[in-house]
Amino acid sequence: MPLTYVIGLFLLAIVLTIAITRWTSSMQTASETVTASQNCITKSKRINGYELIKPILYYDEECPSENLSTINGTISSIINTYKQSQNVSSASVYFRDFDSSEWTCVNETEHYEPGSLFKVTMLIAALKMSEQQPGLLNKKIQFSKKFDIPKNTAYQSKTLQLGQNYTLRELLTYMIVHSDNDATALVQNNIDTAVLIKLFNDLGLETPSYQSKQYFFTAQNYSLFMRLIYNASYLNEENSAFAAQLLSQSTFQDGILKGLPANTRVAHKFGEAGTASEIQLHESALVYLNDRTYLLTVMTKGKDLKTLSNLLAEISKAVYDSQKETALSSL
Repeated sequence: MPLTYVIGLFLLAIVLTIAITRWTSSMQTASETVTASQNCITKSKRINGYELIKPILYYDEECPSENLSTINGTISSIINTYKQSQNVSSASVYFRDFDSSEWTCVNETEHYEPGSLFKVTMLIAALKMSEQQPGLLNKKIQFSKKFDIPKNTAYQSKTLQLGQNYTLRELLTYMIVHSDNDATALVQNNIDTAVLIKLFNDLGLETPSYQSKQYFFTAQNYSLFMRLIYNASYLNEENSAFAAQLLSQSTFQDGILKGLPANTRVAHKFGEAGTASEIQLHESALVYLNDRTYLLTVMTKGKDLKTLSNLLAEISKAVYDSQKETALSSL
């Protein structure tokens, strides 16, 4: 056999060996990627109670996104700094990028009293009732007496006028936009408790009781209500848009909005809770960044309300800067 022929066969064998090795390596990598993906369970939550359908509420991967590890670390660092130097005892954050469906959470097991954040659940319940009872939002309700509400709120806005009549739609506006507690009490008196309970049951959350003095959320659990509104997956599109519109008119500006550029579109709700010895301040917001939207829920505990509001703002700014960079890189 000629020497050149032998050399040719030898070189061909080397090339084939390298090609097969690379192909095998790539197949192993693909297999590992699939396996890693399979290790993260994907779940969906559907509404029961219908004969032939089960409407979907949300669809999630149970694992937080590794792509958001950097912003998770930044948020954790901010919280730790406040805990070490500014008398913050606890803070939790839930973040979701609606465009990628990726999410991350910091201190996800910590529970908080929602305070006025609970008003969003009542908003959803009232609007759900209006879908079953056309014209309900135009029902006139008289504000004949002040309610004995044992809460001292630091953030107050426009309030109902005693003796005036208000439609349920107007009461919802006062409850969400101005966080008025008398309006909330009137709304509570005019919604079916069973509708509110069904909302929590549909989401798989513990059922609230008006007789109970306390109810607790994690940041991730509370975020489900804002997701329902944004995705229009529980209310019809008209009512979901109305709910988001009310939230976008909230007069509270001493939290997440402080960390955002002026005129940033935000649909949000804040809540105060806790005791004199441990104050709680929370906020959940849909932030509209050009064509992208993200959800940020921050729940905090500490000694000083101003410090907590600054913490909300600093976390908000860090997330906004991160998302802005992501948006620019995708252009």
